[in-house]
Amino acid sequence: CGFVRGLPSGEWNPDEPVQRHLSSCLSRGPGRTLLHVFSFRKLWAFTGPGFLMSIAYLDPGNIESDLQSGAKAGFKLLWVLLGATIIGLLLQRLAARLGVVTGMHLAEVCNRQYPTVPRIILWLMVELAIIGSDMQEVIGCAIALNLLSVGRIPLWAGVLITITDTFVFLFLDKYGLRKLEAFFGFLITVMAISFGYEYVLVKPDQGELLKGMFVPYCEGCGPLQLEQAVGIVGAVIMPHNIYLHSALVKSRDVDRKNKKEVKEANKYFFIESAVALFVSFLINVFVVAVFAQAFYNKTNMEVFLCHPLSKPPECKYMFSNPPVCVQGVVLGCFFGPAALYIWAIGILAAGQSSTMTGTYSGQFVMEGFLNLRWSRFARVLLTRSIAITPTLLVAIFQDVQHLTGMNDFLNVLQSMQLPFALIPILTFTSLTSIMNDFANGLVWKISGSIVILVVCAINMYFVVVYVTSLNSVLLYVLSALLSVAYLCFVGYLVSYVFISAFTAMLCSNHQRFSLSFPAGELCTQSGHCCARSCRLFKAHFVRMSHDI
Repeated sequence: CGFVRGLPSGEWNPDEPVQRHLSSCLSRGPGRTLLHVFSFRKLWAFTGPGFLMSIAYLDPGNIESDLQSGAKAGFKLLWVLLGATIIGLLLQRLAARLGVVTGMHLAEVCNRQYPTVPRIILWLMVELAIIGSDMQEVIGCAIALNLLSVGRIPLWAGVLITITDTFVFLFLDKYGLRKLEAFFGFLITVMAISFGYEYVLVKPDQGELLKGMFVPYCEGCGPLQLEQAVGIVGAVIMPHNIYLHSALVKSRDVDRKNKKEVKEANKYFFIESAVALFVSFLINVFVVAVFAQAFYNKTNMEVFLCHPLSKPPECKYMFSNPPVCVQGVVLGCFFGPAALYIWAIGILAAGQSSTMTGTYSGQFVMEGFLNLRWSRFARVLLTRSIAITPTLLVAIFQDVQHLTGMNDFLNVLQSMQLPFALIPILTFTSLTSIMNDFANGLVWKISGSIVILVVCAINMYFVVVYVTSLNSVLLYVLSALLSVAYLCFVGYLVSYVFISAFTAMLCSNHQRFSLSFPAGELCTQSGHCCARSCRLFKAHFVRMSHDI
């Protein structure tokens, strides 16, 4: 039927194209295709990108946020986790639609639409987010290896091990995309089994769990719980994940000249994303529930001493290091050694899987923004080297508590980079010059704008809380200066939305101008007068942006 044909040359992995997943379409009579009929075969053909994307919802930063939420607020913030996941699904829908409709991912569209200087700044901001996420994954893997070896592998050695194992996993890419997707699916299964085992073992209160999930209220909560709620949103919605998902959907070749096929591709990618994020949500709920049942309303002394009858020998060396004890070791103390090791396996799987997706995100972002094509080996070498250096220094000269503090700083960094993914994706999916008939409607534009404003406001609050806790005048001044530059650039991105909409309105009376892929030239159709107006207006805007 020609719906899924494999990869075109130059996209994803030209040496190993995706196999033909569909051999036939459901038909009704000669020449007629039931494109509106749901097919599990077609859903399976499009399954993969959504699950790779969902791994970002299960990285060590999310797991850390989950356990802190359970320990500090019990089940009361599960509704925040549910809401953040739903918002994330809506944003991932926009990312997938951009990739399917245009055949280009978000970084490539940014390259074609933004002037040079803003484009470079945007690239640097996204790279910071990717490196910060990579550092969190290194920290999670190092702590997991430390737990599994009962302290025999020190933290600095665990950091070094994460360098080598990532290159080993990259070799899976040589065996084809579907095998790589299957490997990621295996890691998600390991996490589900590991954290699900902890959930069954702890036996949380199901009534309180359902109440916390569906009642949007936090009784008796204070600033500590509010800060944790903000942290949940910041941990769930990752900026580089928007860029990643818009690129992953390109692995399924769709005839973009056929509106029905594009529409159906959007439908199946959305269904797959919904299923994938539902699985990730369940895993996050497992972690929150375990720590809510085991640690909420318990004193530090109770957590530290555990239960003398159930304390396994593996815990002894850990009790001089409370941060590790609070996470995995105390589970072993309360529920036996198996809980400790299974917890560590889950953390290790989370770190390894999210490390790989970070590598792909970095490659797509670099290629899209800079038109610079590097091999994944070279890309991961650069990113991991930058991420490893500060993490290794802290692991050698400090302790796990400082690694935890670094993780908090990285969450703040991710929060600050969020507008640099949300604003472009809403902008480009709302422009008919890019999306044609698949541009966002008025409801999506308004609701998307509200969601982005709320998410950005929540995350900026998180940043302010973190900065004010530093208690340093010099850092206050530096933060103020950076904030001014930061807000100016965000303002520029917002102004681009209105200028692009105004330009489209000027041209709408004469022509329906659009990006011509892969050439990507604006105003290439008929209507010379309007085309000239569009080019002049765009050139004026480019000069104005350079002046800014």
